[in-house]
Amino acid sequence: MNVQLTDEQRAVREGVARVCARFDDAYWLARDRDGQFPHDFCRALIDAGWFGATMPVEYGGAGLGMREAALIMHEIGKLGAAAATSVHINIFGPHPVVRFGSESLKRRTLPRLVSGEDRPCFGVTEPDAGLNTTDIKTFARRKGDRYVIDGRKVWTSTAQHANKILLITRTTPKADCARPTDGMTLFYTDLDRSRIEVREIEKMGRKAADSNQIFIDGLEVPEEDRIGEEGKGFSYLLHGINPERIIVTAGFNGATRAVLDKAVRYAGERVVFGRPIGQNQAIQHPLADIWARLTAAELLTWQAATLYDTDQPCGAECNAAKYLGGEIYFDAATRAVRTHGGFGYAKEYHVERYFREAVLPLIAPISQELVLCYIAEKVLGLPKSY
Repeated sequence: MNVQLTDEQRAVREGVARVCARFDDAYWLARDRDGQFPHDFCRALIDAGWFGATMPVEYGGAGLGMREAALIMHEIGKLGAAAATSVHINIFGPHPVVRFGSESLKRRTLPRLVSGEDRPCFGVTEPDAGLNTTDIKTFARRKGDRYVIDGRKVWTSTAQHANKILLITRTTPKADCARPTDGMTLFYTDLDRSRIEVREIEKMGRKAADSNQIFIDGLEVPEEDRIGEEGKGFSYLLHGINPERIIVTAGFNGATRAVLDKAVRYAGERVVFGRPIGQNQAIQHPLADIWARLTAAELLTWQAATLYDTDQPCGAECNAAKYLGGEIYFDAATRAVRTHGGFGYAKEYHVERYFREAVLPLIAPISQELVLCYIAEKVLGLPKSY
């Protein structure tokens, strides 16, 4: 990432890079083939002290800011989407717990997240609601000092290996609320497999980081696992969106940097018609264009992180960075495959894995189209279109 770093920030980047260097392309190719969760990679980051990097010091974290989190995820992102997805929840943590959880909830949960004893997943998206979170149907009914929850979620990453879940529910039917965003409640609780069925979704890429459907039937959750006030869960969830955009985009940028480096290296080494293919402008120009656009995306991501760390509005920058990061990652992965020619289609050259994974940033954690809707409405002042 081409930014001016402090000595501490350089140390963060170099420390994470040393851990990542132990897990090379061959390791991630093997995980892409066998689908095994990268437990040893996670353990290496835990042992190096990177889990809970942004968690408050009083709960065992390092108390680092969003800029440092972006540096961490940029390095991890170079290894691909499976690496980033396997750890980003523990590195960044369930932000609403930190901001809005009770002191008791923080002390019970955050130290275990930092140590890696607990592995959380996010239960937000639902099959019929998609990105319209206000339309969720998962419902929590109050029963004395507990809630009983029924419903289903989809695209819940790493639920096969999680023992905790950050779960958004309705506690008041949408029809009975003054606003669609009212009546939603957020919990951080045990993923009780006697009440939650987890079914893995087979997908295009990121095989080692499972994605799942989950079915919740009579899950009992104690009141003390509720985050903040009942009915205000949607607003708490929104507070985690901007930092999520930053760390996810930083991972995209890292992957783009890695796949561009692979294409450049191959272009310099591959000789056809007596000359390196990288000598041809048809190869040079697209790669140079990607470098320029990637550098702009990285700088915008850094600006968004800086605004967040200094408590300034950053929604436009976070969303725009995600948009640019997603577009350039897909373009870079596509160009890397084309630069490799036929070998780009072969797993042993690794760029096809990045190509498959590069589809994801176009649709998650928010689609490119909804990002443009946000910018059109919130930045340009145009009428809301949805």
